[in-house]
Amino acid sequence: MTRHWLMILLAVTVTACSNSPSKPTEQTEQELYKEARDTLENGSQLAAIEKLKDLESRYPFGRYAEQAQLELIYAYYNSANMESALEAAERFIRLHPLHPQVDYAYYIRALATYDMGFSMIERRFSDDVAKRDPTPLQDAFRYFSELLTRFPDSPYVADSRARMVYLRERLASHEVGVARYYMKRHAFIAAANRGQKVMTEYPRTRAVADAMALMIEAYEELGMKDEEQKTLALLKLNYPDYPQLQDGEFVSSGLAKTDRRTWLEIISFGLFGSED
Repeated sequence: MTRHWLMILLAVTVTACSNSPSKPTEQTEQELYKEARDTLENGSQLAAIEKLKDLESRYPFGRYAEQAQLELIYAYYNSANMESALEAAERFIRLHPLHPQVDYAYYIRALATYDMGFSMIERRFSDDVAKRDPTPLQDAFRYFSELLTRFPDSPYVADSRARMVYLRERLASHEVGVARYYMKRHAFIAAANRGQKVMTEYPRTRAVADAMALMIEAYEELGMKDEEQKTLALLKLNYPDYPQLQDGEFVSSGLAKTDRRTWLEIISFGLFGSED
């Protein structure tokens, strides 16, 4: 009798197990990558980021791991998450320096730095050129330059070179803005040095003529007649139509005519003042 009931219990257990839903099989690496790619192509950047991170976590040494890391860089950049794009690009460069597509990581590293630099500068200091920190733009220029040096045949070279030209113009304009700032505060040596920096580090930019004009005014205020005449001759030779040249004579901008210095600006040669 006992044996009979054991047989019935076993039959019920087997039937219950056969009717229970089967456990879903885990996605393969290829399936997970395809799903992430489809999500990315459909424009769902945030969802794609999560799937790509999941893929890398579950299959860190799989056949799609490196490609997933590149896709992740792209997804971060397209979702305007520049800091994460920069971090992902730097990580890829560090882990896969010989990868055939590592130039893309170099490009996004420069591009993300470029975008973050302009975003920060325009948002924080839109009206005061002298107080803008040019470091992010200098970093972007350096990253683009590294891309051009390492990968001269990269498809990203043309765009990188165009952005470098624009960055040079912006950086040169920044130096002119700082020189004007010094002129207004009668820090004439500092103003002349900034102008000289533009001529030395940013030749062939539009800011060179402005830099020369500021140097002429600074040298005049300092009584440095030889330097003033040499710079004036260069201005006349290279930029004969410059607005401050009228009938062959140089006309001052008047930047240094109003004494706006505080006692702190005077003793610090214009480096510190009430506005700082």
